[in-house]
Amino acid sequence: MNYKMTIQYDGTRYKGWQSQKHTDTTIQGKLNHVLSQLACEPVEVQGSGRTDAGVHALGQVASFTLKKALPPREIMDYVNQYLPEDIGVVELTEASPRFHARLNAKSKTYVYRIWNSALPNVFGRKWMCTIPENLDLASMKEAAELLVGTHDFAAFCSLKQKKKSTVRTVFSLDVEQKGEEVCIVVTGNGFLHHMVRILVGTLVEIGQGKRKPEDIPEILESKNREWAGITMPARGLTLWQVTY
Repeated sequence: MNYKMTIQYDGTRYKGWQSQKHTDTTIQGKLNHVLSQLACEPVEVQGSGRTDAGVHALGQVASFTLKKALPPREIMDYVNQYLPEDIGVVELTEASPRFHARLNAKSKTYVYRIWNSALPNVFGRKWMCTIPENLDLASMKEAAELLVGTHDFAAFCSLKQKKKSTVRTVFSLDVEQKGEEVCIVVTGNGFLHHMVRILVGTLVEIGQGKRKPEDIPEILESKNREWAGITMPARGLTLWQVTY
């Protein structure tokens, strides 16, 4: 039986989503372990994508198969009982035999949260990046509009993609202010390594006056990582939603 589940996690203490041989502190690793215990056989969870070390998720989606079918509620209750408190399965359903969490994903939405104040945010510090100086949000919004669409985002990737295409489609990229918090919300058909954090870093540098919105086309055309902005800290990034 094939299953689909939605997972939330606080990525603060984890080495990212993907299982690794030399550590058990990955999200996929924890899920594989608990499900394998339940099924009494090896189970490998397939996520919609890999989140990096320190990145969080509100709506990560994964799929897995069991040789012996079990009721979704029974699986969900067992998994949540034995997972660490900073990982939780919030939905689990039977899926069609051909469903694959990564291959069938149509879009992903990430949210990057910035605490834009000189005052500390004690309870939000694990899920936001603090920037105390004022940001020029109008310029950031202007630049964000130039990044929407289908482009070669090689300049916004921290790995050199030798064979795979670096062309992606960004459906929307919004800069929103909620009190002293600035949220950057991006939805696309897929993202390159560190792409969202570099997009945000570039927008932040524009907000700080270090760059101009009209620099964006030149950065895209360069296909050179050194032309784009900084890679923002992982803690501000959350995988918000995956659509199918």
